Amino acid sequence: MGLRGEAAIVGFTELPATRQPTGPLEFNLEQWARLAAAALADAGLTAADVDGIVTTHLPESQLFAPSTIIEYLGITANFAELVDLGGASSAAMVWRAAAAIELGLCSAVLCVVPAIPLTPTCEEKPVDFTEMLYFGASSNRYGSPQAEFEIPYGNLGQNGPYGQVATRYAATYGYDERAMAKISVDQRVNANHTPGAIFEDKPLTIEDVLASPVIAAPLRLLEIVMPVMGGAAVVIADERLARRGRNRPVWVKGFGERVPYKTPTYAEDLLQTPMITAAASAFGMAGLTPQDMDMVSIYDCYTITVLLSLEDAGFCPKGKGMQFVAEHDLTFRGDFPMNTAGGQLGYGQAGLAGGMHHVCDATRQIMGRAGVTQVPDCNRAFVSGNGGILSEQTTLVLEGD
Repeated sequence: MGLRGEAAIVGFTELPATRQPTGPLEFNLEQWARLAAAALADAGLTAADVDGIVTTHLPESQLFAPSTIIEYLGITANFAELVDLGGASSAAMVWRAAAAIELGLCSAVLCVVPAIPLTPTCEEKPVDFTEMLYFGASSNRYGSPQAEFEIPYGNLGQNGPYGQVATRYAATYGYDERAMAKISVDQRVNANHTPGAIFEDKPLTIEDVLASPVIAAPLRLLEIVMPVMGGAAVVIADERLARRGRNRPVWVKGFGERVPYKTPTYAEDLLQTPMITAAASAFGMAGLTPQDMDMVSIYDCYTITVLLSLEDAGFCPKGKGMQFVAEHDLTFRGDFPMNTAGGQLGYGQAGLAGGMHHVCDATRQIMGRAGVTQVPDCNRAFVSGNGGILSEQTTLVLEGD
């Protein structure tokens, strides 16, 4: 069971990363439409070809988000989905769209993730970011398990829990801080060659990383993503439209998804992440192995996320991730190209669109459109998504003709 590889990414768009909005604030609904139009134009398709959408949450529509978008775009959809898996949402959107196409429900699906929701407001009705800003991955709503059992004891947000995971890793396998810093440094090289990256013009050394402040021991400032404004979208289409499009089709050959808990308090083992199951599913479905990949696009909210993902996806043995990183060149010109557009550590994390950055990175490489960062003869890629604190993980195996 699984995908047959009959649906392809045929177009994409990714906005440049910016620290602040560069113009008048848009409603997310407006940005959704703008990103969708750009992705369709890139694919050589029109809105008339679209009969499915997948979205994340929409601030302008707390309920009925998919139908609100459909109404705004003026299309009719046979498939409409809302995905809520944090940073794993984008990869999850892609495989859901591919599955719907293979089931014959639709021919072309828009998967769009706008920027962090900074939309126009007024004093009478301000945007409520209270929980998002102050509690991170947790909910403080009445009745929430996090509100009763997590937040009162200080288990909230992202930095602290990821620091705890890194500390556990250090106690179990040892810790090479220079190898961990190299993850950020190699990705910064890629960002330095990627137009639109937030750190396009800022080189980085291992010494720079080690000199940056400790945020949640052992994680330092330059091992943690930079929140930015941005947004991204892809178009998934059936074979008929894919052959008609202007780009090399990027076929969705396999996927995996694993969601075992909300907070890592309930993990049986912090160092055995859901990636183990999600990656095995994707590779098994595609009939390929980690060694068959020409590049990887690994979700990189923190360097420890990258390390655990590489191990648990099977690119190196458990406990040997730091040695693997130290011995390989992870830049676009290296022997293990990873996050060739800079990843979120180098390009920036535009909210949930940070996950779509990894889909766009792999798509760009397989289409042969990566410019100076192009990996020679790139035909296969592995993409990962991660939500919460290693609690929601999705994977994709993509392949060109």
